[in-house]
Amino acid sequence: MEIITLLVIIIFIALIVLSSARVVPQKSAYIVERLGKYSQTLEAGFHLLMPFIDRVAYKHSLKEIVMDVPPQTCITKDNIEVEVDGVLYLQVMDPVKASYGVNNYSVASIQLAQTTMRSEIGKIDLDKTFEERDAINAAIVNAIDKASEPWGLKVIRYEIKNINPPASIRDAMEKQMRAEREKRALIAESEGDKIARINRADGEKQEAIAKSEGEKTKRINEAEGKAQEIEKVALATALGIREIASAINEKGGINAVNLRIAEQYLMEFGKLAQKNNTMIIPGNLSDVAGIVAVISKVFNKLNQQSQEINT
Repeated sequence: MEIITLLVIIIFIALIVLSSARVVPQKSAYIVERLGKYSQTLEAGFHLLMPFIDRVAYKHSLKEIVMDVPPQTCITKDNIEVEVDGVLYLQVMDPVKASYGVNNYSVASIQLAQTTMRSEIGKIDLDKTFEERDAINAAIVNAIDKASEPWGLKVIRYEIKNINPPASIRDAMEKQMRAEREKRALIAESEGDKIARINRADGEKQEAIAKSEGEKTKRINEAEGKAQEIEKVALATALGIREIASAINEKGGINAVNLRIAEQYLMEFGKLAQKNNTMIIPGNLSDVAGIVAVISKVFNKLNQQSQEINT
């Protein structure tokens, strides 16, 4: 009987010890109350409490907490209703304040985020709500961070997930964006066409200048070539005339000239006779000697004039 009583006492003591023992996980904090009053904060590790006197009143995670902010209807500055939701990131910095500063810090933080969101959305137009997300997020973080300081919380950040305007507004915004895209496309196309026209005109101008320069150079070269040709022909002709004049003045030169003229006369007349042409033949055609004599007189007259000029 005594053994049974001893075993019962041992078991009772063991149960009391086990019930008073607490193991706190890493990154957690337990708030202990003694007789209904705050006693201590248990950090990570093994702890023993006073049986029947101490109790764990609150358990807090010291990790970063992610909370969804439910969708809510907000009215913009231009009186458009939009539905906005978000995500709130916060962390318990002081477990005692988080236990006794507010009844439920999660609900309080979400409600504060929603009210601040409505206030910030009401300050801007619908078109700017999508552009001012960063500013809205920063304003909500600042507002919650100041209000939650007595709660022992630290707001890390707030992110807007969705901004949903009414269907009619979305259709109008889509039409506006489509018109804006078409406008930019037309402007880009016109700018490209303008640049292309300018480039083509510049190319045609340069081509015309190059052609004119080439034509100018060609004509100059042709003119220079013709001038040199004329000059050389004139020099050759003058040299030939001098040689002929010198040959005529020599002994027997007149006779040689007369013979050459007679040969040329008969040769050219023979060429005319070979063609099917209608010709008017002079009456003294057979008088080759007379024709030669006339031409000889002309040469003699020219020779006398040349000698007179030289003297």
